[in-house]
Amino acid sequence: MTKLRLNLKQAVPFVIAIGIWFCPVPAGLTAPAWHLFAVFAAAIASVLIGAFPLLTASMLAVGAIVLTGTITPAQAYSGFANSSVLLVVVAFIVAQAVVKSGLGRRISLFMVSRFGGSSLGLAYSIVLTDAAIAPAFPSNTARGGVLFPIVLSVVTGAGSKPEEPEGRRLGGYLMFCGMASLAISSALWMTATSCNPIAVQIVQKAGLEINFGKWFLASAVPSLIAIGLLPLIVAKIFPPRVGKTPEAPAAARRELAKMGSMSRDEWITAATFVLMVAGWVFGSKLNLNTTSVAFMGFGVLLLANVITLDDIAKQGDTLTTFLWLSILFAMSGQLNELGFMGYVGERLAAGLGGLPWTTLYVTLIVLYVLIHYLFVSQTSQVLALFGVFLDVGTRGGVPLPLMSFGLLFASSYFSVITPQGGSQNIIFAASGYLTQRELYKLGLIVTLAFLAIYLLIGSPWVYFVMR
Repeated sequence: MTKLRLNLKQAVPFVIAIGIWFCPVPAGLTAPAWHLFAVFAAAIASVLIGAFPLLTASMLAVGAIVLTGTITPAQAYSGFANSSVLLVVVAFIVAQAVVKSGLGRRISLFMVSRFGGSSLGLAYSIVLTDAAIAPAFPSNTARGGVLFPIVLSVVTGAGSKPEEPEGRRLGGYLMFCGMASLAISSALWMTATSCNPIAVQIVQKAGLEINFGKWFLASAVPSLIAIGLLPLIVAKIFPPRVGKTPEAPAAARRELAKMGSMSRDEWITAATFVLMVAGWVFGSKLNLNTTSVAFMGFGVLLLANVITLDDIAKQGDTLTTFLWLSILFAMSGQLNELGFMGYVGERLAAGLGGLPWTTLYVTLIVLYVLIHYLFVSQTSQVLALFGVFLDVGTRGGVPLPLMSFGLLFASSYFSVITPQGGSQNIIFAASGYLTQRELYKLGLIVTLAFLAIYLLIGSPWVYFVMR
């Protein structure tokens, strides 16, 4: 019976793909766009229902779209050369150097000595650290590369291991808090992610000028509330099973004393990491490519023998992540290129004519957030749909500042809705502390919580301060 259920479950994605594929192609779409959507939807559905792992679904999907001639091999494999994908992979490897060198243990012991009285205290230290450094990072993927080694060091230092059913709970809790904090800090600061300036330019063409100060004024109240509630919400959904640990700070201070001064590998790792962060922070001013900065740091760590080829060979999860992320990134990009995303946005928006502007506003924001299930990039959705939704909202009577900021904030916080909803998520999702099903569940619930905060608190606040 179990085997029969498993086979039936695995058949569902194929039924979805075939069913959509052979439906008449909607007017306004090309056959390749429709067929690519059929395969993409089936791949995501297979993960949601637990039919296949994400890697299996991705491999079947890319084989289907190339063999059927839906898109060319060059288009299907373009994600393997994408700089964001490569940055995630390199950042994941560099994070292991932080742990191996002992620097991660030192950092984690320091954090535990200051905030380790409870799992909640650790979560807040991670979330607030991210919020503090976010305005200096125009890339939340790069910021994730800074945050992840700290989180990994804390959870491993606490004895949390991904292979232990109960022991992984603290790690899963802190990993998701770190991942979700990247979404909220990107909404808090205009300079915290590259898609924010792109969206601001679209808003400016519509007639609203937004600068750093105006963005922060509009975002401060809902974003700070979301930051304050995030660790509590995640703890409710995914309890870390570790409450008060009053003895932990004192024990951490004793361990720090035993470690003594920093070793050679720690100094090299620390210096390399600081230079990488500086390259990411000032990259735009110095015309430095963030991925190239990561590769250079990786090369230095290899040259200094802080990490070795054997260390890299042991990281099977890194290759798995690289494969499925590259495929999904390319498929999502092609859906956009073939006009499918714009078509969906226009059709959804066109069906909302005649609604009161308040209802129209809420409906557009909710749709804009939920449709991110189809994207693996915040920027690609902004480019495809931001202008369409903004235009429909303002034409329907929604005040321009309210519609603009509603979409601007959503373009950041919706990134946590799926593990592939933003490249910055992947390094946390690949840590092994959370299953794909847990990531989707947590992502949906936390995104809905963010949506409620920004709609119920953020909207009145923006309406008030931007009049």
